[in-house]
Amino acid sequence: MGCAHGKFCGHRPQSSDCDSGEFQEVSQFSVHGKHILTERSIERVPVPSQNFRLEYSVLTQRGYYPDSPDKENQDSFCIRTQVQGNPNLHFFGVFDGHGQFGAQCSNFVRDRLVDILADDPALLDDPVNAYSSAFVRTNHELHESEIDDTMSGTTAITVLVAGDKLLVANVGDSRAVIALKVGNRVLAEDLSSDQTPFRRDECERVKLCGARVLSVDQVEGLKDPDIQTWGDEESEGSDPPRLWVQNGMYPGTAFTRSVGDSTAERIGVIADPEVSMVRLTPDHLFFVVASDGVFEFLSSQAVVNMVASYPDPRDACAAIAGESYKLWLEHENRTDDITIIIVHFKDLCNADANAARTASLRTGRGSSNSSFMTASEMYRSMRSEISDFDTYQRTVSNNRSPAIIAPSPLQSPELETCELTNRWLKKI
Repeated sequence: MGCAHGKFCGHRPQSSDCDSGEFQEVSQFSVHGKHILTERSIERVPVPSQNFRLEYSVLTQRGYYPDSPDKENQDSFCIRTQVQGNPNLHFFGVFDGHGQFGAQCSNFVRDRLVDILADDPALLDDPVNAYSSAFVRTNHELHESEIDDTMSGTTAITVLVAGDKLLVANVGDSRAVIALKVGNRVLAEDLSSDQTPFRRDECERVKLCGARVLSVDQVEGLKDPDIQTWGDEESEGSDPPRLWVQNGMYPGTAFTRSVGDSTAERIGVIADPEVSMVRLTPDHLFFVVASDGVFEFLSSQAVVNMVASYPDPRDACAAIAGESYKLWLEHENRTDDITIIIVHFKDLCNADANAARTASLRTGRGSSNSSFMTASEMYRSMRSEISDFDTYQRTVSNNRSPAIIAPSPLQSPELETCELTNRWLKKI
């Protein structure tokens, strides 16, 4: 979720799979009434220190903008395997740009953030500081670049697989979710917390920095500006609280952290990430990294349910995109850009089942309710587990499979095509 007027008011292939020209986004067209999705093979990469592997796929879809038919996809993503030449370190990130130059900001952060992380020799010894430094440095470099980020920027949600641990860093309102098997159920556990004014700690922090926090109706005088309660995102998503300068009608951001956005930075919108870590167990099935175009109308549990219904992550990506588009068009006359990465754990049987505990590590200026632990404590066991470095970096294959027609859960495309995809296509 960006601002009052859309998203905002106002590559290097080295061991990477970033959405440059090599990776095409979904094309919106019909063949015999069925939506054909981008051709994509399932990628696989081992995590040798723990004897399991990752199987993943990704989909990026330009939004439907009837008033701006030439608007480009401002989402981007990056998948880099064997970070620092280490066969047990794998990076997954989604970047959701906004503003006039949102695509440029998103692409810039996509490229620079992982490079800065990979170049930091302290990444394993002090990952929290390494992540924080990488975000802050990327933000500074974006400010100093030729890109005008005065009223443009990007959110960033990243997951670093490090042996049997996930290190998650978030700036903004995109999201990472992990699936946990509990008995016969598959439960969604958020790996990140959306940074918006709905969060009391974030709301108070930006107010201390000089921001006015008001919904559009409050700014326009339709509602009492003194009422500083907005419920939650699900109930007030159509008119969320936003950030404004004291005597102006800008920038109107619905998030409290981002990279870029130099104007909003003056009223508390910062690039410092919130970092969390989870240790994997055999009960963890997969994780999802996605832009807020997915989570605007779908809950984390709904997304996990859909992924669990499809053995093939490509089909799950297609179904989630279709359902997201359908819901957008039921509520608005447009959709947002959508990007989804789904990563399955295969043969994850050697992890400690008693260690399924997420340690939240809040970092960044002005964070409240912080629970700090030293990075050396957090990664003491991890470093010994993933210290088997290799001298090369694996280049992700770009081989593609035949075009996919999104199937129904647990059925083949020949038996039944995805009704959700067809329904939202008919609305366009």
